[in-house]
Amino acid sequence: MKKVAWITDTAAQLDDDFIQKHNVHILPLGVVFSNKSYRESIDLTQELFYEKLQLSKVSPKTSQPAIGEIQSLFDKLELEGYDFAIALHVSSGISGTFETAQSAAKMTNFKVYTIDSKIGSFPMVKMIEIGNELFEEGKDVDEVVATINDITTKSRLSFIPASLNQLHKSGRVSGTQTLLSNLLNIKVVISFEDGVPVTTAKVRSNKRAKNNVTSLLRTDMSIGSVPEVAVIHCNNVRDAEVWKNELLQEFPTLKVQVIPLSVCVGVHAGSGTTGLSWVTY
Repeated sequence: MKKVAWITDTAAQLDDDFIQKHNVHILPLGVVFSNKSYRESIDLTQELFYEKLQLSKVSPKTSQPAIGEIQSLFDKLELEGYDFAIALHVSSGISGTFETAQSAAKMTNFKVYTIDSKIGSFPMVKMIEIGNELFEEGKDVDEVVATINDITTKSRLSFIPASLNQLHKSGRVSGTQTLLSNLLNIKVVISFEDGVPVTTAKVRSNKRAKNNVTSLLRTDMSIGSVPEVAVIHCNNVRDAEVWKNELLQEFPTLKVQVIPLSVCVGVHAGSGTTGLSWVTY
């Protein structure tokens, strides 16, 4: 069996047990507050980020790993005797990390298969998990990469910002839109479509927004198998747990977990955001 190195970034939000079990190497995404850069999960925890976000008058910016950092990791893995690496990164529609990894791969003799997940969060976890299972079954790397690329087309992630305030601060929506949304209690549903987050619904009340997202789940469950769902959130465990319990009442056999989104999503979506993510088989 070939010695495989898995590489991803902090958009996947992998826990320590998963990282150790699947031998995953993590490249941290960055957040810049007042010209000071912080690496997610290394010198910027979830708690510290939201504290700083609340106090900051100017919206922070996000940054990708430097090409030199990625190239150094590739060279290190080659020296450690790995046969090749699979680098799975957050959607190229929201970050340049995938393209930078592609460029770095051309600057090393080490074989690296780069994959654009076209999403973030929970589906990235499943891609790595399934990829490892396929290697254990004796599949070759080309088949594994092809399968993961297929999974990217069946992955879903939709979220509901608590308000448009942070989207306005980060320059994603206008002040007028934000004011009207707050006055009329209009909630937007943002979903990944072909790797890009787009507004797919505008409804009155959070309840209707949640039902809109849950309806997307119901549709996928009617045409395929969805054994697991992640309730995703930005600094909002309480509402995420409520949504989890609501899903379990409707779908008692469904496996549901609650996981935080990358703080880089929080830069734009803001604290209080909740959503759902899944993969259809």
